[in-house]
Amino acid sequence: MRTATPKVGLSARVQDATERLDAHVRDIIEWHFNHETGCPFWLDFASTLNWDPRREIHCFADLRKLPPFEDEWLRGGPIRRWVPKGLGHLPAYVFETGGTTGVPKSRLAMEDFRIDYEMFSETLPDKYFPRDGNWLMLGPSGPRRLRLAVEHLCQHRGGICFCVDLDPRWVIKLIKQGRVNEVEMYKAHVIEQAVTVLHAGHDIRCLFTTPKLLEALAEELENQGTSIRGLGITGVFAGGTEFTPQFTRFAMEELLGEGVYMTPTYGNTLMGLACSKPVSAEDGYKISYYAPQPRAVIEVVSFEDRDRVVSYSKTGRVRLTTLTRETFIPGFLERDEGERERPYDAYPWDGVSGVRPFRQLAGTTTVGVY
Repeated sequence: MRTATPKVGLSARVQDATERLDAHVRDIIEWHFNHETGCPFWLDFASTLNWDPRREIHCFADLRKLPPFEDEWLRGGPIRRWVPKGLGHLPAYVFETGGTTGVPKSRLAMEDFRIDYEMFSETLPDKYFPRDGNWLMLGPSGPRRLRLAVEHLCQHRGGICFCVDLDPRWVIKLIKQGRVNEVEMYKAHVIEQAVTVLHAGHDIRCLFTTPKLLEALAEELENQGTSIRGLGITGVFAGGTEFTPQFTRFAMEELLGEGVYMTPTYGNTLMGLACSKPVSAEDGYKISYYAPQPRAVIEVVSFEDRDRVVSYSKTGRVRLTTLTRETFIPGFLERDEGERERPYDAYPWDGVSGVRPFRQLAGTTTVGVY
């Protein structure tokens, strides 16, 4: 007679996740600071220290021994300073973030964007994101990782991905110059491309888009007497800091309706993709995000002290640590803030909710069509 496997409690799973993270940190530190495998940037950086990270860093908390990671280190070249010697044989991509004014931040990548989205794929319900289903990618293109990542997600699930051109840097420039009519014209141009593809008989079942474009697409389809569900789409993967409980409720009840599953996400070029806890009316449509630990870790830290994590439910700035063999970025202060969330069954580590632009930068942050 078989005995049932006892269910492991949340506290035990949290402890296990912590131990796995600490072991992963040791592996990543050994990789990036080893002269056989590390990248020139971190090897040069280590030469300026009077201690050896491989001897002194044994767990995630020990990463605080390193000086704060500077935003400017990711701007400008030479880009090959970020190529780990252990991965120098692989083809490399450059993904950018920012760049509306000045030099954009760059992340070198080989396989991380594929791995991140294959992991995310396991969280998608096949009922709404069918295997072999085709996708429409309605979001930022160009030098951003998002286009290739969504395309790989689609291919990984057996589908074919259709993409729309979208240059958010141009939109932000128009907004800053007060050229509102041109912004609306550009958004209409993007939506027109999407509608054309959706009406072309390609059997598209899944959609990636952003909150503003989702609303614009739904409105245009309604003007044409149809809907997102009416065109056969059953799964919507959406991302962007514009997600609020109010918009989520509006999207689920008004824009999409019954029969369409939407999964909000929070991600960027440096982190990858943070999945959301299932959103429900019972929870007030609250959106809580959890990073793909141990490959990336989100902390919510004090506005006054970047090394002090705030209490649960309290507000702070988002601090990101990226821990892959391609990229090591410890303690990077994001341009976002939010509330610290407790671990839960699917993700037994801290999360963040209420993500929005960091208050000290909000006045200078321009949000375009995405």
